[in-house]
Amino acid sequence: RQAQDDLDRALTPKGERQAQRVATWLNRHLPAGTRVLASPARRAQQTAATLDRKVRTVPELAPDFTVEALLHAARWPDAREPVLVVGHQPVLGLAAAYLLSGQALTWSVRKGGVWWLRGRERQGMLQVVLHAVVAPELV
Repeated sequence: RQAQDDLDRALTPKGERQAQRVATWLNRHLPAGTRVLASPARRAQQTAATLDRKVRTVPELAPDFTVEALLHAARWPDAREPVLVVGHQPVLGLAAAYLLSGQALTWSVRKGGVWWLRGRERQGMLQVVLHAVVAPELV
């Protein structure tokens, strides 16, 4: 029952305001063909809906998902189009740490924040570039 309660939890009024501000910023910066993947949790669905884009709900992105599930859903690093993941801590922080450092460390990603990572190939090696980190208060 506790897991179901977590899935049913809605955004707070502050969370709604943050989601709208971040969505406006993302819509100015993301390419039109960006795939949007969202957790089935109500608050993630509410957040993704503020983008006014097609959203694919991915059950594996629920609050107890894994770094491997996130990377698989995003088709990292093989996706041809940008992918936006609307998910949860601690896995978003673990995934960012894994992609940037090679280790699944416990990094904190603020609620409503954006971590924008890009993959590129240099000399036959995949490099992950931190393009931007934006807090909802800064957009």
